[in-house]
Amino acid sequence: MSGAPAGGRFRLAIIGAGFAGLGLAIRLRQRGTTDFVVLERGATVGGTWRDNTYPGAACDVPSNLYSFSFAPNPSWSRSFSAQREIQAYLEDSAARSGVLPHVRFGHEVTQAVWNDEDACWDVDTVRGRVRATVLVSARGPLSEPSLPDLPGLADFRGTLFHSARWDHHHDLTGERVAVVGTGASAVQFVPRIQPRVAQLHVFQRTPPWIVPRRDRALSGFEHALFRWVPGTQLAARAAVYWAREAYVLGFVGSPVRRRRRARIAVDMARRHLERQVPDPALRARLTPDYELGCKRILVSSDYYPSLGRPNVELVTDPIAQVTERGVVTRDGRERPVDTIVFGTGFDVAGTGAAARTFGRQHRPLAEAWRPRLAAYKGMTVPGFPNLFLMVGPNTGLGHSSMVFVIESQIAYLLGALDAMERAGAASIEVRPAALAAWDAEIGRRSGQSVWTQGGCRSWYLDAEGRNVAIWPGSSWSYRRATRRFDLGAYAVTTRSTAFPRPRPAAAGGAPVAPARGPWAPGAPAGAP
Repeated sequence: MSGAPAGGRFRLAIIGAGFAGLGLAIRLRQRGTTDFVVLERGATVGGTWRDNTYPGAACDVPSNLYSFSFAPNPSWSRSFSAQREIQAYLEDSAARSGVLPHVRFGHEVTQAVWNDEDACWDVDTVRGRVRATVLVSARGPLSEPSLPDLPGLADFRGTLFHSARWDHHHDLTGERVAVVGTGASAVQFVPRIQPRVAQLHVFQRTPPWIVPRRDRALSGFEHALFRWVPGTQLAARAAVYWAREAYVLGFVGSPVRRRRRARIAVDMARRHLERQVPDPALRARLTPDYELGCKRILVSSDYYPSLGRPNVELVTDPIAQVTERGVVTRDGRERPVDTIVFGTGFDVAGTGAAARTFGRQHRPLAEAWRPRLAAYKGMTVPGFPNLFLMVGPNTGLGHSSMVFVIESQIAYLLGALDAMERAGAASIEVRPAALAAWDAEIGRRSGQSVWTQGGCRSWYLDAEGRNVAIWPGSSWSYRRATRRFDLGAYAVTTRSTAFPRPRPAAAGGAPVAPARGPWAPGAPAGAP
C-alpha cells in the first residue's frame, strides 16, 4: 500500500513496522483478521534494523532466538546475524505472510487523539487521517536517536551524525574522528572504522562489561537439518533460550546471592579483558567498577583489540564543550577532529511520541507519565482507552531476546481483542488501581536487583533512580504474567453505552444477524 493516501476507519491501527508491529500484523493475518492498517514512516519494513546501518551492525542475541517462533528461518548464515540479514528476514516475513497490502509506507504519525464521542482514535499522519477503534503503538524504544546536550555543539564546523543515522556518503578515510559513547553500537562500529581513520578518539564515560562474541558460520548440514526437520531448529532455539534465561539469576536477589550466581559470567568477562588488553593502564580504564548487568552487557571480540591500536586514544575525561574544530575535555585539552560520531543511544522513554498522544480530556501521555513512567504489564495506561504499547515501560530485557517479550505482548493483545468482542465493548481502559498494584510490584522486585543496586547509573533508571525500563525478572515470568488477558483489570464501555445505533433491517423487516469473526461487531471497517 506504499504511497496510498491516509483515510478510512479500521478496527486496528498499528504504528510502526519493526519486529513488534510486523509480528502483530502477521499474527492477525494468520488468524484471518484483515481489518487493520500499519502506519510506517519509512519506505520498507524493519524499524530499528532498517535504520541502523552503521558499519558492523549486528545482533547480540543468537539468530535462532532473535526471530519469530511462528516464522522460523532455517537459512541464517551465522549464529549471530548481521543487520542486512535481519532486515532481509523481516522483509521476507512480511511478504510471505501477506501483510504488505496492509502497510502504508511514508505515513509518519504526527499525533493520535482519542475521540470519546465515537470511541475511536483519530490518527494524523503526514498524508492524512486514519480512524481506528484500537491503536497499537509499536514504535519501539530504539527508534529516536538521542544526542547529548554539549555546549558549543551547534558551532562545530565539521561533520557530525548519530550511529543510527550513519552518513554513508561521508568518507572517514584519513580523518580525525571523535566517537562519543561506548555502548552497544559503538563497540560494533569502532573496530570497523579504526583501520580507515588517521586518528580515533573514543570518549568513554563508563566502561561496559563485555563478553566474547562466539560467532560462527552455520554449516550446510545445519541448514538442511533445520529445513527438513524443523523440530531440530526449535530444539536449538529452546537450548539458547534457557541458557540465556539462566543469566537473570545473577541480576535479581540480594547482593550476596547475585554476585555468587554471576561469578562465572564475571570471571569470563574479566579473562576476556585480560587476554585482549595487555596494557595494564589501558585495562584499568576499561575495567567496570559496578556489578555485571547493572548496565547492558555487551558482546564483542574485536572492540578491545581496536582500542590498543596506535591511532586510537581512549579518553575518559568528561567532555566540557565542543568548539568549531574539536572537542574539549574538562582538563582543558582540545582534540582537533574532522568528524564526530555519536553512539549515545536513543530516546527509550519515547517522550516525543508520548507528547503527541492524547487520551481522555485531551491529556497527553507525556503528562500522564509525570512523575513516573509506568504502564500496566508494560502495555496500557489509565485515561487512554483502547491504546496498547508494545515494548513499553519495564518490558526490556538485559539477558535475552526482545522478540520473546514481543510475542508475549502479541498474545496478550489478541486476547484483549477477543475479550472486547465477547463483551461487546466499544472501549476498555485499565483501572488506576490495577496499574498502581502492578507498578508497586515492579518497584518491589526492582529493589532487590542489579539494576537499582548494582552501583551504576543507566538509561534503565529515571531521574529518581527508579527502574522504568527493565523487566525485573525472567522473561518466562513475563510470559506467565501476560499469558491471558485479564478483563477484570479494565473498565469496559459497551457499544450501546458509547454510541447506540439502530441495527439495519433486512428485506423482510427482521434485524440483520451479526456477522461472525474477530472484528464483526461495531462500525463499518475501511478496506486496507
